[in-house]
Amino acid sequence: MDPKKVILIGAAGRDFQNFNVLFRDNKDYEVVAFTAAQIPFITNRRYPKELAGNLYPEGIGIYDESELEGLIKRHKADICVLSYSDLRYQDVMEKASIANAAGADFWLVAPEKTMLKSSKPVISVCGVRTGVGKSQTTRYVAGLLRGLGLRVGIVRHPMPYGVLKEQAVERFATLKDLDKYKTTIEEREEYELPVRLGFVVYAGVDYEKILRLAEKESDVIVWDGGNNDASFFKSDLQIAVADPLRAGNELTYYPGETVARMADVIIINKVNSATMEEIDRVSTDIKGINGKAKVFLAESVVKVDNESLLKGKRVLLVEDGPTITHGGMRVGAATVAAKKFGAGEVVSAKQYAYGTIKDVYSKYPRLDKELPAMGYSAKQINDLERTLVRADCDVVLSATPIDLKRLVNIDKPIVHVSYDLAPKGKAFDSIIRAFGRKYRMLKDP
Repeated sequence: MDPKKVILIGAAGRDFQNFNVLFRDNKDYEVVAFTAAQIPFITNRRYPKELAGNLYPEGIGIYDESELEGLIKRHKADICVLSYSDLRYQDVMEKASIANAAGADFWLVAPEKTMLKSSKPVISVCGVRTGVGKSQTTRYVAGLLRGLGLRVGIVRHPMPYGVLKEQAVERFATLKDLDKYKTTIEEREEYELPVRLGFVVYAGVDYEKILRLAEKESDVIVWDGGNNDASFFKSDLQIAVADPLRAGNELTYYPGETVARMADVIIINKVNSATMEEIDRVSTDIKGINGKAKVFLAESVVKVDNESLLKGKRVLLVEDGPTITHGGMRVGAATVAAKKFGAGEVVSAKQYAYGTIKDVYSKYPRLDKELPAMGYSAKQINDLERTLVRADCDVVLSATPIDLKRLVNIDKPIVHVSYDLAPKGKAFDSIIRAFGRKYRMLKDP
């Protein structure tokens, strides 16, 4: 029987994991193409032969998702596998309709079928949407575990936006490693702060090899999920983070609802910025789909590194890119900080957009005052710098987790915004300690 022809619909992350686990070296299937969306500058590449295995000596082409219908017909594809996250249910079914109408089946793969088993205990931290506070939760959990004397390895959901064969296994232990791997702003937003805090972060493309490296250097693995994707590792404790500022999204996004249904622990974050009605709605939704999960409330505490520069000043707001673009957040941490610390006028960033940054505003027309910290290529980082130079403001208020001063050279002061998880009460901390005792990593207190 001829192998079934497969197209993986992705965004440079989950699609590669699905290929590596389900299709690489599997003679029952032939992956004829990847498609890519959501992230700029990741098409017109190839999944390299060095990673694709013996069945693909030429590698596999990666095309823009807009070509999906044509690819199905050209290759006579049998199956399209949706392999990326943070999608509205309406968007999922539109992709299914395109595939079905062109003659291909449409698959959603159960997360457990692609989970790798670790020899070390694993805590996974995932979110029901992009920008819920997953990374700050990861840092909090990792800090608790390190405080108990454990070596913690943080493994981050993939963001391989460069030369794939050079990004198979990445280990970030120092800030120099960020330069070594030529990381984009989006990668730095996830890796830089944990590294500054003394953690080692692992990422890349081949998560079997990544996991085995992390196991050698760690007592416990913390999976730091991207978007609202499920963990790539089989977890001993699954944590999901929900966001009351987007109440209702926990039931309307793929695979965020799946993540919420699978969780052992659910944190409703940002309660200090939400209304009781929003918090109650998320709580009710969560209990309706996952009554077994333990639910905790947490604040996202916003701080700035130089409050004196903000009072009454005209500010331009830089926000975490994915959070306010495909994450759909109405406001980000810079907006919260501007109000909290008494900034004056908030300058519209859109009017100063330059080059590829203009394209971002065209793609996300609801954006105006906020400037997403987009930097998926050297040119886009330069365009971001040019935008900031052009802006008529007194201060740049930056809520991207990276030190923006290391990447752009501008003639204005930059005030950095940080945000940390602060669970209400001590019960969540007790869950992490109980986890440690269960796996005999800790002595009883």
